[in-house]
Amino acid sequence: MLKVVGLSGSVAGSQTITTMREVEKEIGRTYGTEVNFKMLDLRDYQLQASDGRDFHEYDGDTYQVATTLAAADAIIVGTPIFQGSIPGALKNVFDLLPEDGFRGKVIGTVVNAGSPRFFLAAEYQLKPVLTAMKAEVISNCAFVEAREIYRTEIIEDATKHRIDKVARQTVALAQFLQQQES
Repeated sequence: MLKVVGLSGSVAGSQTITTMREVEKEIGRTYGTEVNFKMLDLRDYQLQASDGRDFHEYDGDTYQVATTLAAADAIIVGTPIFQGSIPGALKNVFDLLPEDGFRGKVIGTVVNAGSPRFFLAAEYQLKPVLTAMKAEVISNCAFVEAREIYRTEIIEDATKHRIDKVARQTVALAQFLQQQES
């Protein structure tokens, strides 16, 4: 069974988890029980700062988050853009893993920001980190502006469609790669 993790990479606000809940709904609708989906919302964890140790040497929440990501076949990363970049909490999660920690994993991205001027932040800040960690990164990124979310609801159908497409593409590529290995 394919293991897919949704990583909501912010410890503040509700927009990132709102977009990631749409990912979770789409995977449930499209794949049902054929995909084992787990959501990691960084707001729910107390993570230690990465200090260069092997991730197996951490304990508690830090160990749980790192080992869940390491065991995943695919990951969909949701992140806000703060000050033109990803949050430090998300970068810390990446730093917990080995340099090639995403080798063989497919990663899709869903990015939210307060302004359209940050739409390239995923291309210049997030994707290079994922690529350096040897991930198979889905080329499409679902970019969501703050105006497309009201409270904890996505109010634009086109926005839901973009998020759903990233979710489906991520799972489809992971399934394809899994079939190629067997």
